[in-house]
Amino acid sequence: MEPDNIEAAENKSPKLQQNPAVQKEEINFDASMRDIKPNAPHALDRMEVELKSEPVVVKTEPAVDIKVEEDILPEKLTKDSLDVDMEEGAKFETKAETETETETETGTETGTEIQRETKRKTEQDADANADGNKYSNSNGDELVDTDVVEPATKKIKLETDQSNGNEQSNGKIDSLSPAPAKLRPVIVQPSKPQLFYTPLKTGLVYDVRMRYHAKIFTSYFEYTDPHPEDPRRIYRIYKRLAEAGLVQDPSLSGIDELGPFIEKIPIREATIEEILEVHSEKHLEHIQSTETMTKDELLRETATGDSIYVNNDSYFSAKLSCGGTIEACKAVIEGRVKNSLAAVRPPGHHAEPDDPGGFCLFSNVAVAAKNILKSYPESVRRIVILDWDIHHGNGTQKSFYDDPRVLYISLHRYENGKFYPGTKYGGADQVGEGAGKGYNINIPWRTAGMRDGDYVYAFNKVVIPTILEFDPDLIIVSSGFDAADGDVIGGCHVSPAGYGYMTHMLKGIAKGKLAVILEGGYNLDSISESALAVAKVLIGEPPENTVKQQPHPDTIEVIDEVIKIQSRFWECLSHGVTKTTFDDVYDLPDLDKERYKLTNISDPIRSHQNAEAFAKREFINIPIVNHQAKDHKQSSFTCDIPDQADDIVMASPDIYECSTVIITIHDPPELWAYINPTNGVIESNSTIVLEQPLFQIMDKVAKEKDLDNTDKIGYMDINIPSFQLPIPGLSYSHESSYNPTIFAQELLLYIWDNYIAYFQQLKKVIFVGFGDAYQSIVHLFSKRPSQEIKNLVKFTVAYLNRTQLKPIVPVMDESMVDWFYHNSTIFTSCYNQCWSTSNGNHGHNSSNSTSSNDANGGEELKKPRRKFGRVLKAKADGLFDVINEKFDEGVDNILDSIEDYSSSDE
Repeated sequence: MEPDNIEAAENKSPKLQQNPAVQKEEINFDASMRDIKPNAPHALDRMEVELKSEPVVVKTEPAVDIKVEEDILPEKLTKDSLDVDMEEGAKFETKAETETETETETGTETGTEIQRETKRKTEQDADANADGNKYSNSNGDELVDTDVVEPATKKIKLETDQSNGNEQSNGKIDSLSPAPAKLRPVIVQPSKPQLFYTPLKTGLVYDVRMRYHAKIFTSYFEYTDPHPEDPRRIYRIYKRLAEAGLVQDPSLSGIDELGPFIEKIPIREATIEEILEVHSEKHLEHIQSTETMTKDELLRETATGDSIYVNNDSYFSAKLSCGGTIEACKAVIEGRVKNSLAAVRPPGHHAEPDDPGGFCLFSNVAVAAKNILKSYPESVRRIVILDWDIHHGNGTQKSFYDDPRVLYISLHRYENGKFYPGTKYGGADQVGEGAGKGYNINIPWRTAGMRDGDYVYAFNKVVIPTILEFDPDLIIVSSGFDAADGDVIGGCHVSPAGYGYMTHMLKGIAKGKLAVILEGGYNLDSISESALAVAKVLIGEPPENTVKQQPHPDTIEVIDEVIKIQSRFWECLSHGVTKTTFDDVYDLPDLDKERYKLTNISDPIRSHQNAEAFAKREFINIPIVNHQAKDHKQSSFTCDIPDQADDIVMASPDIYECSTVIITIHDPPELWAYINPTNGVIESNSTIVLEQPLFQIMDKVAKEKDLDNTDKIGYMDINIPSFQLPIPGLSYSHESSYNPTIFAQELLLYIWDNYIAYFQQLKKVIFVGFGDAYQSIVHLFSKRPSQEIKNLVKFTVAYLNRTQLKPIVPVMDESMVDWFYHNSTIFTSCYNQCWSTSNGNHGHNSSNSTSSNDANGGEELKKPRRKFGRVLKAKADGLFDVINEKFDEGVDNILDSIEDYSSSDE
């Protein structure tokens, strides 16, 4: 503004006339900065702009071009330069404060502050052209007020932009600091996210034409209960994915565009060359011939085949299923999808190279793996096939049994080879052959009823460690859902969350290259929910729930067996486990020489037991002589007798004169010890012998029996060695014919015939069995005349862990079953097989012998039949724990039987 116009602005400004009072700053300064008095602060340090209900006038000088350079301070502060600095500082400070207030408050303040700044600048331009009123500062200099700030309801504190980046809360600003930069410096140029896996979709293989494979004849029964391998299986999975919004296909017509999460993988028929990578030409021609078979021929083929059915479209559907599996794997390897799910049928893992079986015509996964290895030799060198179908994948196993490029792992219901496919190929000892030895891992469940906790335990202990060590380039899951809860064929209880959790564990391996291929699963609801859970995890969702269930004790034993077998081949499983047999580890001396004899720990334990009995109870040894039987045609024992035969049987010194004899028969005592976690060695100083309570029984009976009962009670203790040789597993141990079960049965018969029968004073015999050896007692009851047994044997008590119950099988007298039931008590572990549910499932976590459905979702527990005796379930698991829990009850039964029969004799 020109000087002449300042006076006009001063005279014509009505606002200045209404508000003549102006806040004045007292500034003490001289010609230079060092002359500023300490007690007279700089005007800029004290300046504060308040927005009040009335307009506030800000002092200005005529516009002057001033350039402020960084790091250069003026030597002197003049009156004019100071006023200009005040004006510029106020502008910078107001702007800085506005930005600061905007950042500290909500984002909605931004637009308001911008509008206010724009309005202020407009008013500045308007007032600059208007006449203002003149006023004087404290020194009498005339100033002109040209800026008017509109009223506001909040107070803005001006903040200093310090060189060190710290802000002061007192609102002061250094007028010599440069204005804040409006543009941030560019340090890293914007670039495309370096992500390969996340942006990709999950691939899906589905084609309605695979439903053409169906039975050509359906009986009335099958209308109400359709064939398990129902053509609707894949449709129900696809429908469930659509209902969950993963597939955008309202008409379920199998369109190509499936939405933002899933990409459809085009399906095709497998070529003859691809199929012949696994199957023989004879097998291919046999399946191909079904296209031209007559109805009668198809029915005959269905009736004579191994759980298969065919029609004229079966060959076409099988080629689609096989080709779809190949394409699901190829799409993952080529990077078109991040992972894949193939809803295909007929399934494939039971189809062997030369034979179809188990609803399977071609081995889909095996054909895909062979062709992937062949087509991508550089990018795919190793493949893992994980089969969690409830049935063993015998076809897949045979296809790669000698191939080290493929690690086959199967978790399946085995039941010692009785469950389908009913062969021994699913045993834990089937490890592969030749170059493929160690690349076949079977995890065989002993029973039905497996749950999430069992599968996750197997994953943590065996599956994941071995896959990580194998380091595959692709993982293919043979995903049968017949272990799912609700599948009556599988009889297990894996939840959808369990399947999702297992899938989640696999996604972190092989750079996420994972293909899930449908195999079995026959409950339509179960397979659709399970497939949905797997699909969600494949897309990127976390598992629905954390698996908190603990494994069943049978599962722990199975996994321990698998680890012992596989530890020879896998470093991750070898910790705390010896990799080979004893004679493989050590260069053994000549074991035929006495001085080199090795000792089994059970021998010195039995010797110690005998020494204790001799010293404290004056027990004697009962000799065993393998003489010829009365007919002189056969010996008393059909198997070898252990070397320590003299220590096997010991008895009270006056047993020949006792009217009551209590006979205990047991396995060698268990040991409790710390095991070295690196090499599996047991340290002797941390080992405790868990002996059977013979002496405790003697003391309790002596203390609590009726004082009026003067009958002498004698005791006999029989120890059944587990092995004849000192080191079981030695290379020559197979030469022995010793069998502990057979030896126990024959030994008890020998004792009965050669000792018990000649005790003249004997009136009552009571048996107490521990562990597997108890079975010899029941065997005795079936092999000797029933009346002889009834006259002498008054009661039987047995303590079992998970020993299989032995039924009494009378030869002539059927009343022996009732007699045995009323005169016996069999205590078992809560996890004994006899407490399985009606469909064979274990009562997981059950601990109450009277509760039948607390741990099984309403499933009724079986009650052992009367031929097994009166069986009671303990809350504990483990033989020693069962003995501790039920010891008093068992001894009370012994005392009751002694007293009852004593009173009846009187």
